[in-house]
Amino acid sequence: MERAILVGLITPNQPEERTKEYLDELAFLADTRQIMPVKRFVQRVPNPDTNTYVGSGKVQEIRDFIIRHQHDEEGPIDLVIFDDELSPRQLRNIERDLNWRDNPKERCEIRVMDRTILILEIFLQRAQTSYAKTQVEMAHLQYMLPRLTRMWTHLDRQRGGGGTNRGTGETQIEADRRIIGQRIALLREDLKRIDRQMATQRQNRGKLVRVALVGYTNVGKSTMMNLLSKSDVFAENKLFATLDTTVRKVTVDNLPFLLSDTVGFIRKLPHNLVESFKSTLDEVREADLLIHVVDVSHPNFEEQYEVVNQTIADICKEQKPTIVVFNKVDAFTYTPKDPDDLTPATRENRSLDDLRTIWQERLGTDCLFVSAVQKENIDTLRSLLYDRVKTIHIQRYPYDDFLY
Repeated sequence: MERAILVGLITPNQPEERTKEYLDELAFLADTRQIMPVKRFVQRVPNPDTNTYVGSGKVQEIRDFIIRHQHDEEGPIDLVIFDDELSPRQLRNIERDLNWRDNPKERCEIRVMDRTILILEIFLQRAQTSYAKTQVEMAHLQYMLPRLTRMWTHLDRQRGGGGTNRGTGETQIEADRRIIGQRIALLREDLKRIDRQMATQRQNRGKLVRVALVGYTNVGKSTMMNLLSKSDVFAENKLFATLDTTVRKVTVDNLPFLLSDTVGFIRKLPHNLVESFKSTLDEVREADLLIHVVDVSHPNFEEQYEVVNQTIADICKEQKPTIVVFNKVDAFTYTPKDPDDLTPATRENRSLDDLRTIWQERLGTDCLFVSAVQKENIDTLRSLLYDRVKTIHIQRYPYDDFLY
């Protein structure tokens, strides 16, 4: 496994505790990409530095750490990963400073990544179908295009000239930019064609009610899909285990409907990925009912819940009926509050019963606490799902007698 340093910022808008949570998630992303985090660096600044994100002093501190550990038994540091998207200028400056050599003994080759490229590389690894591969390649090339001067400076040579009548010609970097631009145009046409095909498939599904599983990545959507549809969708305790939309016909009692499992959301999701995964998001946009799965065992599940809600609001013009399913109650833990402690209770001090009361008051009957792994409360979910789907079907087809 490659070894990496993780870098984050503490700002007035992002306090220290939140930065720690973001770096924990970045470490999980790195592990999914088979990268081993070995050290974290955090810088407290009013705003990100426009040249090096964390400032030249912190970059020098990171470089000194890399040099000191260059000959560790476990291996040298290979990567430095930043928790935000870096501009081409920042990437170029950071790589220049980290790989600057004034002593042969300090010679090292460090690759700089940001959160966006890390997510894109995970998607590249996980894409299985030609459609998903096309979507990811499109997003990856769009990200790379303005950063070619950073990634391929060794190719910045002139073509032509030198005894020819072609003049100096275009630089290699210009040629590569042109080739990538042509490839993006081709992929864009392929995606339009595939989008049309998938739109036709959705139209041919008949009058069945459509239900979509949505949620943050790694909250158990695929496991829930397997339980409800009695199918065998791939599920794993990794981020973005599912990239391709899976649609299954499900029957609860005598009521059939279509259930789709969609790609998981994540905070700071790269914009190019959102654009590329249009058809996956169309499943959410065209669904009649959403099942929003939340990992209640996660220490910051409330923020994950809001991230998904905001993403759905950006995708859908109208608010959709939603069942909120708090999953992984079997993994939930908390620390009871000291009776003598008069400070307000935090997430760590609230029991599962406390959370159940709070969220049921907020969401009413469209709220369930379940364990997909232990199959706890799944029958109640099926019953609630039956009621919601039946209501939608009767409203749409009031004279349809197959339900009666």
